[in-house]
Amino acid sequence: METAVLILLLVIALALFFDFTNGFHDTANAMATPIATGALKPKVAVLLAAGLNLVGAFLSTEVAKTVSHGIIHEDQLAATALLPLIFAGLIGAITWNMLTWLLGLPSSSSHALFGGLIGATLVGVGAMAIDFGVVLSKIILPALIAPVTAGIIAFTVTKVAYAVTRRHDGKPDGRDGFRWGQIFTSSLVALAHGTNDAQKTMGVITLALIAAGWQNAEHAEPQLWVIVACAVTIALGTYMGGWRIIRTLGKGLTDVKPAQGFSAEASTASTILASSALGFALSTTQVASGSVIGSGLGRRGSTVRWRTAGRIAIGWLLTLPASGAVGALAALLVVWFGAVGIIVDAVLAVAIVVVLFLRSRRDEVHAGNAMSEVADSGLAVDVPADPPPTRRQRREKAAAAAQTPTREEDR
Repeated sequence: METAVLILLLVIALALFFDFTNGFHDTANAMATPIATGALKPKVAVLLAAGLNLVGAFLSTEVAKTVSHGIIHEDQLAATALLPLIFAGLIGAITWNMLTWLLGLPSSSSHALFGGLIGATLVGVGAMAIDFGVVLSKIILPALIAPVTAGIIAFTVTKVAYAVTRRHDGKPDGRDGFRWGQIFTSSLVALAHGTNDAQKTMGVITLALIAAGWQNAEHAEPQLWVIVACAVTIALGTYMGGWRIIRTLGKGLTDVKPAQGFSAEASTASTILASSALGFALSTTQVASGSVIGSGLGRRGSTVRWRTAGRIAIGWLLTLPASGAVGALAALLVVWFGAVGIIVDAVLAVAIVVVLFLRSRRDEVHAGNAMSEVADSGLAVDVPADPPPTRRQRREKAAAAAQTPTREEDR
């Protein structure tokens, strides 16, 4: 019994640390485009994102229920079997999070968490302990559909935004009014992030409490102290580390115009909020990236850089199996060595995090050593400095050219 309690406490501590890494790893993406367009200063943007993440975490618990009462058949496993697996899965998620943050590889904290849990469960118990129907319907399919949906929405909104403000064509970007709109839309993205990403850690802790018998399995709702702890932790992670990443993202999106940023953020926020209400566990990084690409394509004369877009897509596909492999290795140590394996996992996890953190401090912050998937997404679309004329402009130019000889004859 004492061992189960100790493992439960370790799981809660590790889950909250993952929540913290999620804060500085992902949440800054909400403020990437307003930083790029000058709508918000970096520190103001991160402080705003942190506060709204805190608020958003209290608005919905549907995603938490998906994690705590859907992915794993917790009712079929004893606490002594399930708690070490959750512990191993969190180690896989945190290790992959920190490694990709250091290397600047495209990644998703959400998929790192799910991959770690699934990989650990497959090794520790077997495939029968996983509800693949839920995994497919609420994780895999949303991961494929949501970025495309967000891109289409952003493309459409960008087209509409430029059509409505057509009078500014051919002039210095006079669409600066969208900068004020960006403050609102980027705030919505940060709020939406809290309703989705913070929920995942709540779900993991709730799952651990159910496994330990500290919460009734029929009530998948997170307890109040779990909601408060996860909300505060992800907000703290955003404020403590997010500004470092957001500065990099802002530099990487210097070609994004206010109208594009407004469109991308509106698309991201609407997609995430709708998914949170339905209990879909999304990758906010992927949704934000899809929106940035869609808004880029919405500008006239743009073309897709397929090599860059392909690299981003490969990064998305790699995260789930890679974090699953790390979680499986951690679970393997538990299967082989029992309680000793848990201690070894804990020591290795601390060592890996410390080494990766110290390594990151040695390098200057730039696009090569900080997470910049959303910034890279902006590079996946080639937008000319001077977009080609619209059909209307071509007609007006042709009409003017046709009238020129007549005027000369009149003279």
